[in-house]
Order: sequence, then structure tokens, then C-alpha cells
Amino acid sequence: QVQLVESGGGLVQPGGSLRLSCAASGSIFSLLHMGWYRQAPGKQRELVARITAFDSTIYADSVEGRFTISRDNTKKSVLLQMNNLQPADTAVYYCHAQPLMNSATNYWGQGTQVTVSS
Repeated sequence: QVQLVESGGGLVQPGGSLRLSCAASGSIFSLLHMGWYRQAPGKQRELVARITAFDSTIYADSVEGRFTISRDNTKKSVLLQMNNLQPADTAVYYCHAQPLMNSATNYWGQGTQVTVSS
């Protein structure tokens, strides 16, 4: 079992920056693929960025070049640095974990609200 706790959301003006953090517990963190998803009102949850247990990263086209995902295995945490935020980035952001040895299992955090508005 993996527990995920997000922090760092809030209200920011267009062009601003935020950094989301996700703390994990309950498993060997280095053996987890980690990711961030988001869900805007009336829309499906979508992948924002993912970092594998081998440090490979992928990004949604809409955030490529603006967002950076990173992980710290010693601190059991994953970060999402978000720059040049736009109103379209407004959503609830969820931390996601998937065990390297069990791709059928998914763990989710409770979500953190990001609102981009002037």
C-alpha cells in the first residue's frame, strides 16, 4: 500500500509559477513510477507529467517546456515545477504512483487545487 500526500497548490496570476510536491510512504519509493495528473471541471483526468523508476520523463504537449517533473528517492518525494502558468492550467492536480513490478496497481493522492487567474 502506498500513501500519497500533495501540497503546493494555490492561486497564481497568469505567467506565474508554482511548485507541487508529493510525499510518498508505505513502499520502496525507488521502485515506483510517479506522475502528476490533472482534472479540470467537466473534463477527464489527464496526464501532465510522468517520471519512471529509471528517471525517464514524459510530458503532455500542453505543458512541455513549461513544467518540470523530478524525484528525490532519499526524501521519497516527487516535484512538479510549473512555470508560465496559464488559465488553461487551472485544475485539481493529483499525484500518481505505479509500482514497477505491478503495472495493474495505481495509487492516487487526494489532489491539490491550482487556480490561474488575474
